[in-house]
Amino acid sequence: MSIDCMQTVEGILMKTDGSRVAFTLRPHRVGDMGWIVYREGLGYAEQYGWDGMFEALAAGIVNEFITNFDASRERCWIAEVDGQSVGHIFLVKHPSEPDTAKLRLLFVEPSARGMGLGDTLVKECVRFARTVGYRKVVLWTQSILIGAHRIYEKAGFCLVKEEPHHSFGKDLVGQTWELELR
Repeated sequence: MSIDCMQTVEGILMKTDGSRVAFTLRPHRVGDMGWIVYREGLGYAEQYGWDGMFEALAAGIVNEFITNFDASRERCWIAEVDGQSVGHIFLVKHPSEPDTAKLRLLFVEPSARGMGLGDTLVKECVRFARTVGYRKVVLWTQSILIGAHRIYEKAGFCLVKEEPHHSFGKDLVGQTWELELR
């Protein structure tokens, strides 16, 4: 498979009532980044009470991605169900470690959770990272995001560091996870 040609990933998810829902992963396009910042900011405010500083962090990550986008080593995937965006994830170059990628901003809408979409997004990041020659993928998350931890563990990531901090208006425990790709 050519890394220059992003193929759409399609799958079938099961709804809680047993019916099937088709989903698509596609590359980002104009308009997606504003939606990502909006959903990250609002989603974490609604679910965890985080303040506007998290939205600012998401905006900074999105700005860095768009400003310095390297299509040969980086990607953003948008997950859609019935043409509606329901999730996203980024894989970007680590700023100081050329053989390391960073997984950023994994998000699945509450209405689309529990169907394996988060697993699919992370698997696609890992597949792409291997394809373009990264040796490791790292990510930073929070200890309260238990559902995301299950996704990362299933993909083979290991928790390597925890550190308490006060961010986004809350006392949190930041976590660093790593996946060796060798």
